[in-house]
Amino acid sequence: MVAGVDEAGRGPLAGPVVAAAVVLCQAPPTGLADSKRLTARRRGKLDVLIRERCAWALGVVEPAQIDCLNIFAATMLAMTQAVDHLAFIMAQHGVGQLDRVLVDGNFTPAGRARDWRWPAEAIVGGDGTEPAISAASIVAKEHRDRLMLAAALTHPQYGWDRNKGYGTAEHRRALREHGPTPLHRRSFAPVAQLELPA
Repeated sequence: MVAGVDEAGRGPLAGPVVAAAVVLCQAPPTGLADSKRLTARRRGKLDVLIRERCAWALGVVEPAQIDCLNIFAATMLAMTQAVDHLAFIMAQHGVGQLDRVLVDGNFTPAGRARDWRWPAEAIVGGDGTEPAISAASIVAKEHRDRLMLAAALTHPQYGWDRNKGYGTAEHRRALREHGPTPLHRRSFAPVAQLELPA
């Protein structure tokens, strides 16, 4: 039982960081790839198929906690939450325990997140080479995008329906004009600099 883990949202100025953990089913969806290399339409279709057919779970760390921890520690926490939720779901359904976790990137949460307890391997570029990680990247990206689309309804001036919280020129202009919201990461330089005394 091998889970793939990936995150979405390390770089934006606003919104949470989201991690997904996925154990692929016997017949996983075809066409799995790094979420960044898929069209929005294809990614959305794969997200639905993965969530219908496979075992999956999410971890979400909000901006206030990102500011308290730092983005790296928050990402490790989100990954730990996702795998913990997945392990709980699998135990409830009696489908066994996780033997190994494959994590996209240079680091795993092992030794970096207090509650991490699974054998783990970091794979650079894993979201493009390991199907379980590809699936996790798709689920994480789609979930975070849905959160930012919902947030855009409350805060339309920042263009989150288009930029998903990333620091585009439009987003930075809106920040200078309207200031930060509770969804902004105040520890990130473009937001923190707005709050410096003149």
